[in-house]
Amino acid sequence: MNRLSLQQTLALRQNLIAILAGWLFGLGLGLSQMIDRERVLGFLDIAGNWDPTLLFVLGGAVSVTVITFRFVLRWPHPLVATQFRLPTRRDIDLSLVLGTAIFGIGWGIAGYCPGPAIVALTLNAWNPVIFLAAFIAGSLTFRVFNRQRL
Repeated sequence: MNRLSLQQTLALRQNLIAILAGWLFGLGLGLSQMIDRERVLGFLDIAGNWDPTLLFVLGGAVSVTVITFRFVLRWPHPLVATQFRLPTRRDIDLSLVLGTAIFGIGWGIAGYCPGPAIVALTLNAWNPVIFLAAFIAGSLTFRVFNRQRL
């Protein structure tokens, strides 16, 4: 019987962690009702009937991250990897600004971003299906027009 190499073992563990994290993320989105596009659009409607509940979800995520990252980043390496792979770029360029603006416009129009849209597929509605198809089309369009940057 063949034993798994260290690289295969790490990949298997990373995939299991990704499944667990995805399940936990989806459960949290569902429980917090962030898969309800009307709730998200209500949060974005700051000049009208504003719904601040998304702030609690964002605040919870940021709080957990701020607290736990202080401890985790002291480790020599992640539990299921040989090294940390943290972003090094800190510059703000035109691509970042335009991408952020386009994402925000899409989020404001649809009331979905990719994670909640995937979870919203459980709602038996067409909105998240259409959104995800358009999201994939937009991603593929980016790849076609920006091959030199990838």
